[in-house]
Amino acid sequence: MKVSEHLDHFGAAGRRLAAAAAAAGPDAPVPSCPDWVVRDLVRHQGGIHRWATGYVEGRRTDQWDVDLDEVVGTWPDDANLIDWFTAGHAHLVEVLAATDPGLECWTFLRAPSPLAMWSRRQAHETTVHGVDAELAAGLTPASVPPEFAADGVDELLCCFITRPFSRLKASQARRLRVTCTDADGDWLVTIGPDGPPVTVVADDAAGTEAADCLVSGRAEDLYLVLWNRRSPEVLTIEGDAEVLDLFTDKVRVRWA
Repeated sequence: MKVSEHLDHFGAAGRRLAAAAAAAGPDAPVPSCPDWVVRDLVRHQGGIHRWATGYVEGRRTDQWDVDLDEVVGTWPDDANLIDWFTAGHAHLVEVLAATDPGLECWTFLRAPSPLAMWSRRQAHETTVHGVDAELAAGLTPASVPPEFAADGVDELLCCFITRPFSRLKASQARRLRVTCTDADGDWLVTIGPDGPPVTVVADDAAGTEAADCLVSGRAEDLYLVLWNRRSPEVLTIEGDAEVLDLFTDKVRVRWA
């Protein structure tokens, strides 16, 4: 996907998150993040937006050794929480849209460029946390377009879980195939003692024979199941379902 497309999704996702959080109220529990109430969710995502802005707008090329308290400075009170979030989100959208494609700054996922990485990551992070806010408000989450959802699955499988400190490991190699039924997207994940390599499947028969567990479904369902925001019951699961359980148990995003 193009940077401009990621930014369109990022802008819309932030607006949905703000509206859902306002409807839920700051003390509402977030069922998909059991340790959080909406206040925690909004502060986290608003802090992440400001953290990302620090890299892109500041052209920061080294890793920024800070926590979100240091990034934010003073957290907003409940009366100003949504306005604070909205301002930070809108500013990051503007910064990314105005940034030269040749930007050089620190990144933590593979991508064609730093601008592409930050635009893609913020689009998907804000979309997933927007789902959290909608669930907290008792709303049915907004539909995620197939192409964008497949792009998010690709980011998760080809960028996130392949990082050196991935927790997704197994003493004996297990293979998980993930296939979108409504968009381009087919991956084979090998979970072993040294972490998970991922192959984009080009040959149907080869991918099927290699997999211990085959998981297929709409791109949106795969996206939300693999990010632990939807029950796996919406997917078609063939083979050893424990391989999918291993994935969803070990793959979590944590602020570090």
